[in-house]
Amino acid sequence: MKCPYCSSDDTRVINSRPSDEGAAIRRRRECSACLRRFTTYERAQFEALMVKKRSGRREAFHPDKLLDKLRIACNKRPITEKQLREFAYGFEDEIALPEVASEEIGRRTLAFLKSVDDVAYIRFLSVYRDFDSVDRFIEEIKHLGVVPAGRGAATQPPLVEVDEEPKGPS
Repeated sequence: MKCPYCSSDDTRVINSRPSDEGAAIRRRRECSACLRRFTTYERAQFEALMVKKRSGRREAFHPDKLLDKLRIACNKRPITEKQLREFAYGFEDEIALPEVASEEIGRRTLAFLKSVDDVAYIRFLSVYRDFDSVDRFIEEIKHLGVVPAGRGAATQPPLVEVDEEPKGPS
C-alpha cells in the first residue's frame, strides 16, 4: 500500500485487529521510507444484485421496493411483517447471482405469496400480469383451484338475479 505522506510503495503492517464488531480489519502501518505511521481499514465489498428490466435497463436491487409491493398485496391479510421482511431481505442471498431478470423476481414473489396466502397471491398477480380483461383474471383464479369450504360459488347467492327472458315494455 502506498504511503499517504510520501507515496512510497514500501510500507509494512505493524498491528492488525478486528474493528466495527468484526465487519472490518484495522491495520496500523509504517512507511519504510519516511517512517511515518498511518491506519487503514479493510472491509468486504459486496456488489449489489443488479435487476435487468424488460426494457433492457439495469438497476440495483432494492429489497425495500419489493417489501413495499408485498405490503400492498398482503394488506389486511394474515401474513406477518416478519414473513415479508425475511422474504424481501433474504432474496439477494437466495439468488446468489450478480444479475437477475425482473421476471424472475416476479416469479419467485408469486411462488412465495401462493405458499402463504391465495388472496395476496391474486392481488400481486393482478398487477404483475397486468390483466387486460376480467375474463383472464377469472381464469387465473379458477386455475388457482382453491375455493375455501363454505365460500364457493355453490354456497353464495348470485350478485344479480338474471331473468331468462328479457322483459320488454308492458
